[in-house]
Amino acid sequence: MSVDLAVVPVAGRGTRLLPLTKSQPKEMLPMGRKPVVQYVVEELARCGIGRLLFVTGPGKTAIENHFDIDAELIDSLRATGKEELLTELAFEREDIEYFYTRQRRQLGLGHAVLCARPVVGSQSFVVALGDSIIGMHAQSEVVATMIEKFESSRCAAIIAFEEVPREEVVHYGIAQPRGQIDDVFELDDLIEKPTVDEAPSNLAVAARYVFSPAIFDCLEKTPRGKGNEIQLTDAVRMLIREGRQVLGVRLMPHEQRFDIGNFESYFLAFAEFAMADEQYGPSLQRRMGELLERYQR
Repeated sequence: MSVDLAVVPVAGRGTRLLPLTKSQPKEMLPMGRKPVVQYVVEELARCGIGRLLFVTGPGKTAIENHFDIDAELIDSLRATGKEELLTELAFEREDIEYFYTRQRRQLGLGHAVLCARPVVGSQSFVVALGDSIIGMHAQSEVVATMIEKFESSRCAAIIAFEEVPREEVVHYGIAQPRGQIDDVFELDDLIEKPTVDEAPSNLAVAARYVFSPAIFDCLEKTPRGKGNEIQLTDAVRMLIREGRQVLGVRLMPHEQRFDIGNFESYFLAFAEFAMADEQYGPSLQRRMGELLERYQR
């Protein structure tokens, strides 16, 4: 049976984006016309995901509300002659079953994935971080590619990687490939936030994974690390050290990762999505040019 279940961790507090995230989830921040997490869900739907499990936390009910069918809103739009706006709610009708579970303690990404175990059970599954969009308007097939390679190779895990400037490797989990680096390659290790000199490559983990259920046993055995958190990277390293095959897939040039983890990356991503808008993008680009001239004086 093909992998059709995705776990989307959305429990983080988003403290680097305060005060924006004081009363709303960072995953619900606008990115152009849509909230960030909607792009993630639409990407997964296009890649064949039919069941989606959000791992939530305090203050995340807006995500549940967003993906519910709002019959009252639909009736109101029809009654007031605004039927054309119903196309903006097409995402409500995606052929996906939604499930929700809670991460009751903030113990890191690895712990968030572990919280999915009672629902996932013995199935293989995708992990897609809810605060990262892959490709402009989420036009990426990387998850579908990863599922295909995962099933054909029977590996224990497969991880998406993006090339980053060498000086930025200090911010990411970095791949240590085994042998030649192709579009798909085998991992010998993962190095978390190495120095520039220590980094074995410039391939950074890019927010998409496919796991066999073996990852849960490794997460159970992973000790808490920095910040008293269970690190997903440590569990992946344990898989490799146990002799299991872990593969990497490189993002294609058009599959840029848009991360909203801090204000700089959020501002840059929002500006790019806004300027790519079919209706308002051209005028916004002209206006941005005028603003640049003003600020460069």
